[in-house]
Amino acid sequence: MAPRFFVGGNWKMNGTLSSGKELISTLTGAKLDPNTEVVIAPPALHLLGAQQALQGSKIALAGQNAYHKASGAFTGEISVSQLQDASIPWVILGHSERRTLFHESDADVAEKTAAALSSNLSVILCVGETLEQREANESINVVVRQLDAVLSKVPQDWSKIVVAYEPVWAIGTGKVATPEQAEEVHAAIYKWAGEKLPKGQAEDLRVIYGGSVAAKNCKELANKPSIHGFLVGGASLKPEFVDIVNAKL
Repeated sequence: MAPRFFVGGNWKMNGTLSSGKELISTLTGAKLDPNTEVVIAPPALHLLGAQQALQGSKIALAGQNAYHKASGAFTGEISVSQLQDASIPWVILGHSERRTLFHESDADVAEKTAAALSSNLSVILCVGETLEQREANESINVVVRQLDAVLSKVPQDWSKIVVAYEPVWAIGTGKVATPEQAEEVHAAIYKWAGEKLPKGQAEDLRVIYGGSVAAKNCKELANKPSIHGFLVGGASLKPEFVDIVNAKL
């Protein structure tokens, strides 16, 4: 049996309190595929308001990032334990924008992932290659390196991790990996999981695709055997996010 389909909406640094409420109202008022798990990640400032707006809904919330220390003199950061204390169940870690713009290393992402799991959070773990790495035929090597870094800190239980393959060259550019390109990397991730994760966990691991996913391409991507969901950026701020959630219908 295939893993449950998963769609995450990463709002990034967008929106106001008012527009966020409107987006949530659109989602909660729509008929969403009951077999798809839906998680949205508003800006940190909006998380608690979104939590109130989502009461009674099956849509869950994620932080867009978190720091691995529980507390301390880390101005501007939010810790995994603070997300847990606020009953935010998910966190996105290792997003390409964090890796490229804010220079987070594989080791940083691994440490954050281990800390998040220790705080009983579920993790959307992002991996992916740059355009230069793809053109050098290094895509799979880069993704495996990023996964191995997390495995060194989390060797046993990946049941609370969703892996999001996000080719850096396809994020916010309008370019999308073809279904065949995405499937190739997803299949390689499952091969890695079968070899490296404890027995039985590879089959349950969800590997989702991110990178300019939109209503116009989601169904074709969703039909690939190794793609079990999406992490959506810009389109998660639009009504078409409902169509993406319903890609398997």
